[in-house]
Amino acid sequence: MASPYPDGDREKVASKLPSALQQALKVRAAELSLDIQDAVEAAITHWRASDRPSGEVETAGAKSFSTWLPTGLYEDFKSTCTARGVSYTQGLAQSIRDWLDDNPSPRAGIQASDPERKIVCNQKGGVGKTAVAAGIAQAYAEEGKRVLLVDYDPQGHLSEQLGVPQIEPDHDSLVSHMCGEGQGDLRDLVVVIDDQRFEKRLHMLPACFDGFLLDSRIAVLSANKRGFQKEVALEMALRPIESDYDVIVVDCPPSLGIAMDAALYYGRRRRDERSGRSGVVIPVLAEDSSATAYGMLAQQIEDLCEDLSLDVEYLGLVVNLYDSRRGYVATSSLENWKSLGDPKVLAVIGDLKEQREAVRTRKPLLSYAPNSDQAEAMRQVARGATR
Repeated sequence: MASPYPDGDREKVASKLPSALQQALKVRAAELSLDIQDAVEAAITHWRASDRPSGEVETAGAKSFSTWLPTGLYEDFKSTCTARGVSYTQGLAQSIRDWLDDNPSPRAGIQASDPERKIVCNQKGGVGKTAVAAGIAQAYAEEGKRVLLVDYDPQGHLSEQLGVPQIEPDHDSLVSHMCGEGQGDLRDLVVVIDDQRFEKRLHMLPACFDGFLLDSRIAVLSANKRGFQKEVALEMALRPIESDYDVIVVDCPPSLGIAMDAALYYGRRRRDERSGRSGVVIPVLAEDSSATAYGMLAQQIEDLCEDLSLDVEYLGLVVNLYDSRRGYVATSSLENWKSLGDPKVLAVIGDLKEQREAVRTRKPLLSYAPNSDQAEAMRQVARGATR
């Protein structure tokens, strides 16, 4: 509905818009020193002219919203909505959402509250993802950074190795927060690794048994809940606590499913974030099957980046459990990994006893054997994964 503006060049438009978008629009317009009516005009004009597909926005419970637009623009906007087969409320919500994305807050670049995000991943099991994730998290905490170590693998090996109980089914967990069903503050689930070496700077978000159902739950939500984008689920859950940490390390499951996509999205390079700060660390073995698995993961990363216009950086490879006594296969595979050049090999970690002993005693490696070759290799990986 529209009514004339006192001076005749604009008309008042009454529509509906979700409360969250109304508030975000108000704040962003103020940050950019714009009148709300000018922001809405720019949003609608750009949305009508754009051929970029806009995902649906959840508009249930949208509240009354009114503003002033140039005479005739609202009628043109309604015609575009009709042509695209969306309601006027949906069209306005898409317009505002896209405008907010294209006009970020002046403070929305990489902020002090945005931690480095290290995604330790490989769908091949047994390559040492958990050991590497734990090791680099400990190295960062050792040097004075506040670190969150996320056990994203429902098998819970990381939680078990550090003596942290998994979260029981049907309790508040990372999974429930990823699915928009969190009942409390995610901080309440975080456990401090009580070790003098890290001075309470090393925290863990434990695994949960419900994690085995994560892919299917997110797939159902994506299919049934308008506006739910499955790739952003992990970021949606972790964003509220990011300001508490300098580094977040995610130990991923051996999978190429939806959960992996969400982890890769979380580790993407954010707007204005400098290169080499966040991305993926990939543990591999010096054997042929590990090269095949790496190729599959690299293809998934490439496809996700192309589909969503992302930049996911390879921070480097870690050749783990290396033993030259295994002969030509091991030595030639190591040379092949090194010859890639990009991603570079951050470290070669031998198949030594200290890591296994630390796991048996439920102690962090860098506390159990701080002067061991494995501990120093973890520090080397942490340094190399932050440029």
